[in-house]
Amino acid sequence: MSSGLDVLYTDIIFEHDKRPQNAGLREPFHAEVHHVNPTCGDEITLRLRRQPGGAVEDISYEALGCAMSRASASMMSELLIGRSLAEAEEITVAFEAAMSSRGRDAGDPEVLGDAVALLGAAKFPGRVKCVLMAWKAYRAALVEADALDGSAG
Repeated sequence: MSSGLDVLYTDIIFEHDKRPQNAGLREPFHAEVHHVNPTCGDEITLRLRRQPGGAVEDISYEALGCAMSRASASMMSELLIGRSLAEAEEITVAFEAAMSSRGRDAGDPEVLGDAVALLGAAKFPGRVKCVLMAWKAYRAALVEADALDGSAG
């Protein structure tokens, strides 16, 4: 039986896929990473810019691949821009935990916003990598930005 919530979630994913937030690589940036999902060929190039105090100032990206991976990048960037690194980490950890739960963790819409719409993919292990690719790229960009900050002094 399909619920109205399923339709809403599908609509949210479709909307983020067709009208992605923060798509298009922007400058300036502190770190740039490129990830490829070898299973399906999805790709993302993600740029991260942090504020001097460490908050996420900007995330921009170019994503090629399925609707789920593109929508995930849109939702993630919308959720994390403007957040402190601690807040962004809390959101990222909550999302990754829900995605790895195989559907047992419904996620908190107050924390995850539109990204709760992606959690249906948690029941399909082949789709989890598609959905998590942008989030893993964000984490890699943080590591790269930290490494560059460390080498600047």
